[in-house]
Amino acid sequence: MSIAQETPVTSPPRPSAPVRRNGRWSGYSHLLMARMLELKREPEVVFWVFVFPLLLALGLGIAFRNKPEESIPVAIVAGPGSGNAQTLLARSPQHDRFKTEVVSADDARKGFRLGKFDLVLEPNENGGLDYRYDPARPETVLAKTEVNDALQAAAGRKDTLATNAVASSEPGSRYIDFLIPGLLGMNLMNSGMWGIGFALVDMRQRKLLKRFVGTPMRRTDFLLALASSRLILMVIEVGLLLAFGVIFFHMRVLGSIAAISLIAAIGSLTFGGVGLLTASRAQKIESVSGLINLVMMPMWIFSGVFFSYERFPAVIQPLIKALPLTALNDALRASILEGTPLVHQWSRLLIMVLWGGISFLLALRWFRWT
Repeated sequence: MSIAQETPVTSPPRPSAPVRRNGRWSGYSHLLMARMLELKREPEVVFWVFVFPLLLALGLGIAFRNKPEESIPVAIVAGPGSGNAQTLLARSPQHDRFKTEVVSADDARKGFRLGKFDLVLEPNENGGLDYRYDPARPETVLAKTEVNDALQAAAGRKDTLATNAVASSEPGSRYIDFLIPGLLGMNLMNSGMWGIGFALVDMRQRKLLKRFVGTPMRRTDFLLALASSRLILMVIEVGLLLAFGVIFFHMRVLGSIAAISLIAAIGSLTFGGVGLLTASRAQKIESVSGLINLVMMPMWIFSGVFFSYERFPAVIQPLIKALPLTALNDALRASILEGTPLVHQWSRLLIMVLWGGISFLLALRWFRWT
C-alpha cells in the first residue's frame, strides 16, 4: 500500500504594501533643510549677516547725522595785511561761521595739508589776499567761496539781487536714506557670495561632496538648495535693516513691502548664482576667497553703496549700470525712497535675472564634486 504524499496547502500571497516614492522636489527640500540646520552651527553667520549691517548703519548714520553748521577753520598767514583780513572777517555778517587763526606760513601750510585748516589766507604784495585751497576737497572749495563772499561784503560790496537761503533736510533726502538701501544691497551680495561660495568649497575640502557622487541626488537639486537657502535669511535681513532705519533714523519707506521683498529675493538669488559660479571649481578656501573678492571689489567701488556712481566718468556709466549690484541698489532705492512700481523697474530686474540665470547655468555645467 502506497502512502500518498500530502501537498502542503499554502495561502495565497498577500498584496505587498505600495512602495512610497519620493516626489520630484524631495531631494531639494531635504538638502535645503540640512543647509538651514548647518547655519545653526555657525554663530558667526548671525553677526556678519544680521548684526554687522546694523552696526555699520548706526555708525555711518551718526557720523553723517543732521547737525548745526560747523565753523570753518581759516589760517591767516602772519604779516602785513593779516590783521586787516582778520578784522574784515570779524565784521562780516557771517562772522560766526569762521574760526580764524594767525600763524606762520609754514604752520599754515602744514595745518592745511593735515586737514586742520580748510583754507589759508595769505596777504600779497599788492594789498590783496591769496587763497590756498584744494579743488579735490569739497570742504576747502566751500570755505573759499564763503570766506571770499564775507570779505567782499565786509569791504563794501553790495548784492544787486536779494536772495534768501532756506535749509532743507527731510527724510528721504538725507545721507542715511541713501545709505540704508545701499547697505541692504551690499549685504545681500556678501551673504550670497560668501554664504554659498565659501560653504561649497568648505564641503569640497572636507570631502563631503565626494559622498554625494554615489547618491541619486541630482546636481540641480544640490545647487538650487544652496542658492535658495539665502532666501530665508534674506527675509530677516530686509526686515531688520528697514525696521532699524525707520525706528532709529525715521526713514520713510514709500514702496510696498511685497515689492521690496521681491526685489531683495531676486537680488539674493542673483548673487547666489554668481557665488555658485565663482566656487564651482575652486579647491581651497584661499582660492575662493580671492575669486570672491575679485568679483565683489568692483561692485563695492562702482555700484553706489556709500556714494553715488554718477561721480564716475560718463564713458563707464553703461558698464556700471550693467553690474548686478548697481541694478539691485537702484531698484531698492527707487522702491524704498520713491515708491516706484515694479513695472517701471523692469530693466533693472532683467539685469539681475540675466546675471543670476546665466551664472547658475554656467555653474551647473562647470560644477564638479571633487
